[in-house]
Amino acid sequence: MSKAIVIGAGVIGCSIALELARQGYDVIALDKAQGPGQGSSNASSAVVRFNYSTFDSVALAWESFHCWKNWPEHLGNKQERYSEMIDVGVIMLDAPVISGEKTSQLFEAAGVPYEVWSSDELAKNVNGIDVGKYWPPKLLADEAFWGDAKYSLGAIFTPNGGYIDDPLLATQNLAQAALDTGVTFRFKTTVTAILREGNKTLGVEINNSEKIFADIVINVGGPWSNQINALAGVGQDFTISVRPMRQEVHQINTPMHLLPGPIIGDLDLGTYMRSTPAGSTLIGGTEPECDGLEWVEDVDAVNLNRTKEKFEAQVTRAARRLPALKIPNAPSGIAGIYDVASDWTPIYDRTDLDGFYVAIGTSGNQFKNAPMVGKLMVQLINEVSKGRDHDVQPARVLCAYTGNEINIGAFSRKRLFNSENTGTVMG
Repeated sequence: MSKAIVIGAGVIGCSIALELARQGYDVIALDKAQGPGQGSSNASSAVVRFNYSTFDSVALAWESFHCWKNWPEHLGNKQERYSEMIDVGVIMLDAPVISGEKTSQLFEAAGVPYEVWSSDELAKNVNGIDVGKYWPPKLLADEAFWGDAKYSLGAIFTPNGGYIDDPLLATQNLAQAALDTGVTFRFKTTVTAILREGNKTLGVEINNSEKIFADIVINVGGPWSNQINALAGVGQDFTISVRPMRQEVHQINTPMHLLPGPIIGDLDLGTYMRSTPAGSTLIGGTEPECDGLEWVEDVDAVNLNRTKEKFEAQVTRAARRLPALKIPNAPSGIAGIYDVASDWTPIYDRTDLDGFYVAIGTSGNQFKNAPMVGKLMVQLINEVSKGRDHDVQPARVLCAYTGNEINIGAFSRKRLFNSENTGTVMG
């Protein structure tokens, strides 16, 4: 039996561990935290949408949606509580960085149902929305932010999509399914070295002492993924880089169920909004150029408290779109750390160190894809282990629900930079 080590027990790490165990691997999952999903996964807004700039990303999200909709069956074991896919639909407002025509083409190719809404239809379908076009997003200190809109915008609506009601529980569900399938979890455990002999992975060293040997090691370390790659001595051939970035998501109590239905992606103003089961609203940013990006040098030293400045910027922008929002005096919400790829598309790939794989650059927009990423990575590992040159002939995954075929090479460490990405968390 081949042995595999998964570094990271977030939602994606737990999914990979589960699928490896299902394929007969002897799996150990390691994490620095006290339990599964304590890092980026717990800080995720867990939005499920299909708006991406490449077919394979759209297809991955569409198939994963069906996994979430059939969550107990996907997990394959009986559990006391399951997270739930809140299927309320998604509205993506028009913005210059999103091509409505290309999005429509990708949706049609992947089989995602959608509607194109005019400004009038948007106003009719979303009670109380301001359909003004304010592009580009501006700082609150900019007088132009408060100016009246001269034009209006429309949107693309998908009746499917929404959010996972409890991202931590979803991760725990995957961890429990993995445990029941034979995975061993080791928490409060830091990987201090990657063991190798020549160009072959031998396993890892943890806590500067214990050695764990394995044929396969998968780096799913989230914001720590760069550090883990450095331990392995890989990354020199990557054409796509990853960096940790601090981000905040805020929660406000609103007029009851002000936003009961679709999630709103608003790159025009630089925010996204989603409801919660309790009727409040989560508001996050879409990394507008005027704000700059808060890159992190030392992941372990990041301030994980929300800030008044970001709170006021994000919530005020949201209130510009939905004027009925009540802006509280005190900020409420969470801060987290994204593991961001330079073109906002993750890397799911092998490396030039035999037996060492990466599932990185995932934070911010890949929580939704966790159910399928496990299957994708196991397909890749199995085929490479059998001698496939994935760099030359990329492995592919057939989607059970939608019938789409995903080219795993679209997530290659050596891919061309996706110049058509939005430059934001939207991918």
